[in-house]
Amino acid sequence: MLSWEIKFFSELSALRLYQVLKLRQDVFVLEQQCLYADTDNLDQQALHFLLMSEEDDDLVAYCRVLPADTSYPEVSIGRVVVAPNARNKGFAKQLMQKAIHFIEDEMQASAIKISAQSHLQNFYQSLGFIICSSPYDEDGIEHVEMTLINTQLS
Repeated sequence: MLSWEIKFFSELSALRLYQVLKLRQDVFVLEQQCLYADTDNLDQQALHFLLMSEEDDDLVAYCRVLPADTSYPEVSIGRVVVAPNARNKGFAKQLMQKAIHFIEDEMQASAIKISAQSHLQNFYQSLGFIICSSPYDEDGIEHVEMTLINTQLS
């Protein structure tokens, strides 16, 4: 069984913080071979979305939501990651939908901005995001900025 945890940085236990940082390191730094500072002093301002396996207390999927005027003028979603052993099961879509609904319903944001790896732009477009920049290099991987407009609040 899976369960959601949505926490401010100060609410993350040492174990949960370790699980988040380890998954991000394993995927973004080691698997994708990007040498960059993952701990960027934005986690403290973020809301953290964790999908946990209740059977073994493993982190299945994760993202963080940053308030407006942190990375972008808009609220943003970043560090979207699914554990390698949990991929291709729809967890990335569930994670993004959970974050989007929270941002729209609870934060009342009229737009959400992301920096998406270009090879994932079709996935993000399926969630309603539109490309709003030319491709650019970020840590050796091509990215594009994408925006989702909340038509009910815009």
